[in-house]
Amino acid sequence: MVITITDNASKQIQEMMKEETEGAHLRFGIKGGGCSGLSYSLGFEYNINEDLDSVEEINGIPVVFFNQDIPILEGTTIDFKQNMMGGGFSIDNPNAIVSCGCGSSFRAKDREGVPENC
Repeated sequence: MVITITDNASKQIQEMMKEETEGAHLRFGIKGGGCSGLSYSLGFEYNINEDLDSVEEINGIPVVFFNQDIPILEGTTIDFKQNMMGGGFSIDNPNAIVSCGCGSSFRAKDREGVPENC
């Protein structure tokens, strides 16, 4: 399994998926940007490219990854935390060697990306 999705995150994602049409997958990946050069991408996807993507079912959720992102995402945990200000997803990636102060971007050993203003 590429990543772990906690029970709290799974419940939140499954609730969000109820608003999507049939055939939705959760796409988790990385993109360039943020203070440290890379940021996470989390959203719903309907079109899977079998040559470029891998799909895993995690806690009953179909999750799609770009194959090139898998080495950087390997071992990552997605959680959902609720507090007085609301709730949000948190991502713990053991492959991140630097994270920015705002917590929304990172740098990996094998892929730095291009930093942008935070």
